Amino acid sequence: MTENEISAIVVDVCYKIHVKLGPGLLESVYEAILNHELTKRGLSVERQKPLPVIWDEIVLDIGFRADLIVENKVILEIKSIEQVSNLNFTYVHLSADATLHNITLFRQLNLRVFHVQ
Repeated sequence: MTENEISAIVVDVCYKIHVKLGPGLLESVYEAILNHELTKRGLSVERQKPLPVIWDEIVLDIGFRADLIVENKVILEIKSIEQVSNLNFTYVHLSADATLHNITLFRQLNLRVFHVQ
């Protein structure tokens, strides 16, 4: 399955969650439900996976955790805030870029207003 196919499933599931539950719940609630729905669709999902940064051939476990990693290809960062800033998106993108993982697609999901970047 390609990253774009995974992304399409994620957007569909997020829309379903947003319609049923609406905005304003804790990010952990959206994360648990999204994990359940994606797993139910046969996708491999890892929750709160640590992603170390590699610097000068040293593995630095500095605390970045991906909310969800789908099929070891797509990182999902879940938010439930009024507006996602560029700083939020840059943090996710730079942290993930600094790893040696083969993850090529990063999605930030704001389920408070149903916005996908």
